[in-house]
Amino acid sequence: MLRDDLKSALKEALKAGDSKKLSTLRLITAALKDRDIAARSKGNNDGINDDELLSMLQTMIKQRQESAKLYREGNRDELADAEEGEIITIRQFLPKQLDDAEVKEAIRTAMAETGAESVKDMGKVMGFLKEKYAGRMDFAAASASVKKLLLG
Repeated sequence: MLRDDLKSALKEALKAGDSKKLSTLRLITAALKDRDIAARSKGNNDGINDDELLSMLQTMIKQRQESAKLYREGNRDELADAEEGEIITIRQFLPKQLDDAEVKEAIRTAMAETGAESVKDMGKVMGFLKEKYAGRMDFAAASASVKKLLLG
């Protein structure tokens, strides 16, 4: 389970004295606790599931990518390097990402399975992809590809 992997990595980083990795893992743990508390207030006493956790990790990566880009544009390379280091740590908890060909094939399969024919069906296709490929693809990029294919 992903939570166990996070706990193990936190312990290992603590034992190894890896302060950068430790701080990133603590950020992940804090975000996870926030999401669990929000889930409990909605009646889910177990907290968020692994799919939601994967989604949270992808969001964290996306935020850091945007920050690193802005830091690079502002000639703040040391801050950009720190953000990119956090991305590496977070990525170790994500499953293997699909390559471009696999993403295209997944989109074609999703469109066939859902019977999507127009942009109105985009929600069905994206829902299918998120259910089947949680944590394994960049859904923003996939969304653009789905839209392009549905527009013809």
